[in-house]
Amino acid sequence: MEDNTYTKVRRFIEKYHMIAEGDLVAAAVSGGADSVCLLHLLWRLKQEVPYRLVAVHVNHLMRPDASEDAAYVKELCGQMDLPYFLKEVDMCGYASGQKLSLEEAGRILRYQSFEEVLADQAGRNETGKVAVAHNADDRAETMLFHMFRGSGMRGLRSIQPVRGTVIRPVLCLEREEIEAYLKEHHLRYCVDSTNEEDTYTRNKIRHHILPYARQEICQGTVAHMSELADVLSETEAYLDEQTKRLYEACAEIYGGYTGPGGNDRQKTVSGLKIRGSMLSVAHPVMVNRVLLYCLERLIPHRKDITRQHIADLAALMQKEGSKELFLPGGVKAYKEYDMLYLIKDAARAAEENPGKLQDSGGAVYEIVPPASVHIPSAGDFEFSLHGPESDLYRQIFCNKGQNIPENRYTKWFDYDKITTILSLRTRREGDYLTIDASLNTKSVKQYMINEKIPKIQRGSMYLLADGSHVMWIPGYRMSQYYKVDESTKRILQVSIRGGRNG
Repeated sequence: MEDNTYTKVRRFIEKYHMIAEGDLVAAAVSGGADSVCLLHLLWRLKQEVPYRLVAVHVNHLMRPDASEDAAYVKELCGQMDLPYFLKEVDMCGYASGQKLSLEEAGRILRYQSFEEVLADQAGRNETGKVAVAHNADDRAETMLFHMFRGSGMRGLRSIQPVRGTVIRPVLCLEREEIEAYLKEHHLRYCVDSTNEEDTYTRNKIRHHILPYARQEICQGTVAHMSELADVLSETEAYLDEQTKRLYEACAEIYGGYTGPGGNDRQKTVSGLKIRGSMLSVAHPVMVNRVLLYCLERLIPHRKDITRQHIADLAALMQKEGSKELFLPGGVKAYKEYDMLYLIKDAARAAEENPGKLQDSGGAVYEIVPPASVHIPSAGDFEFSLHGPESDLYRQIFCNKGQNIPENRYTKWFDYDKITTILSLRTRREGDYLTIDASLNTKSVKQYMINEKIPKIQRGSMYLLADGSHVMWIPGYRMSQYYKVDESTKRILQVSIRGGRNG
């Protein structure tokens, strides 16, 4: 049994080129059955492949007995003469602060911990990799989870053997094989009591749906689902390649990138234009895939995009004349003759100037100070943050009650009053600002009308916003709510140079 299992895993590692000579592999070891099996198999592989192996245990500070798990992993690493690293993270605090589920918060913190160890331990010529202990049962559970939630082919591929620097060497093993291997080698493991609960959806699939499928439908359920995931992965890879080819033939970027990304799907652009006559003759499957790929370039992680949105976009492309459509993520789609335009956050530009592109493409710039943003039509925006130790802070508060100096193109804001992501963008329906010390508000639309700002200019003006609360209309006024006062701890300074505003 042990030789068969080890050989199976070694061949799986070789098939997907997971580990090579000179690599540094950080194994994620919780102390549970899967991770103990993973560590032991990787330790055995070291006898054949010269690479460095370290173990990382993450304590989420959730269970009173969690320290016992950490102690066992440390003991196990001592027996194997492997470096051991313990990371303690506040999962509950992080989940609350970031408004995430405990499951998602734990996943983020674990991978952050693994990457920290790799960054600290990797030598100059070493390639760092993270080995996690997902197995074939996990893969089947994830496939069902995605299917029940309405996922497409990409989601049904489920867990992949390799994703970037993350490798999954025991993905080829079912849970029964892992338990048999541990028994053969007299390896004990820890049991996380939360895994026995049905609180999480995945646990319900694990405890009820998969066992029923095995017993009542097919004993080889997990193996067959893993084979299907491989077929879907190969199919998706081929279709992805064809999608990119068709995209490159019929679409082009309008405007520049709004953010960095490690691959094509992560790079976002401010606008795209698509030759409808070329795309519309393709198979409907490819039409839908190209349109989805286009939206992925505009909306990171394709948030809130559904099949209906893709269908609406495909229908728009077939319509005669000039038509338009508003999509999630602040994307406006409209057709002019043969061209289909997708513009990121055009700020209801149709209301201001129907059928015409804004010169900036309506990009949204998410700001984390310090930062610099250049917008051709609006100028150069500089963002800096100043605490009590800074000269600016002392200058402003050197005398109690001193008024903040007035400057039309440099403003100071109470940074800690910002509740969402600070952004530079054109206006949206529902935008408002606070107009007096009593915190009365006025819609941005009404304010612009009162200020007699030309209608054709309103849709292309860039505003500094905290969600729907506009902090500053450059060249005009800032919101009273964000003004600096004696309780301010951090000051955000924003300056504009050039452009029609600065």
